[in-house]
Amino acid sequence: MAETFNDFISRERERLHGEREAVFAEQRELQSKLDNIDRELTAIEAYESAKSGRSSSRQGRMSSAGAPRAARRGSKREDLLRVIRESDGLSRGEILDRMGLKGNKSGEMSVSNALTALTKNGQVQRHGGKYHIGG
Repeated sequence: MAETFNDFISRERERLHGEREAVFAEQRELQSKLDNIDRELTAIEAYESAKSGRSSSRQGRMSSAGAPRAARRGSKREDLLRVIRESDGLSRGEILDRMGLKGNKSGEMSVSNALTALTKNGQVQRHGGKYHIGG
């Protein structure tokens, strides 16, 4: 019995979906490995900082994307304040989008920590789920 065109298309679609899922699984595995390496590097840096009594922020360190990380303490807060100041209030998700950090676990955590600190010291206020510059 000859295969119909619809059978062929269905089989190819199924094959491609399978290949796509395999690539996504591999991507998740690689991201997990990168996250583990980043955690180990952070732990080593924290240990070195505690041992020497200096700030844990180090110049020349690289992010998992291969870009240099900010070297000075508080620069994330300054970036956050700038992004919020340039808007009429943003949600956490909108801030992450504008800063290009959506999906970057350590970047998202850093933003959350900075937002908490900025809110506590009154530089930022939250109204209706949006962050605004404090008054």
